[in-house]
Amino acid sequence: MAETNNDISSLKTPEKCVADFCLIPIGTPTASVSQQIADVQRLMQKSGLTYSMHSAGTTVAYRERKANGSCEEGSWDAVMKLIGQAHTVLHEKGILRIQTDIRVGSRIDKKQSFSDKVKAVNDLLAADKQE
Repeated sequence: MAETNNDISSLKTPEKCVADFCLIPIGTPTASVSQQIADVQRLMQKSGLTYSMHSAGTTVAYRERKANGSCEEGSWDAVMKLIGQAHTVLHEKGILRIQTDIRVGSRIDKKQSFSDKVKAVNDLLAADKQE
């Protein structure tokens, strides 16, 4: 077994990642959280990161356009900072408590955006229809 170093200060985060997060404001005046989600989406628009809102959350990555128009994954630190900033935006608007579920993927063998991943599955489904 490899020897482990107890000093983790030089251990880096992965260079690239894609994160899917579901931010849940707790204690809003009504059962609806659409206003708070709109506030988070405004932050996403200003961030310069690539994101896609869906019915149960937001997928986010760093904006780095390739020649074919797709985007590569973004830095772990930039993506996590943006999720933290989403918490701060809502806290500053009076939301006292926020829970967030986060799924993060990192890959070191090749560059692949979240839209590339969806396209790969859609291509397989399209091939099914050809048969």
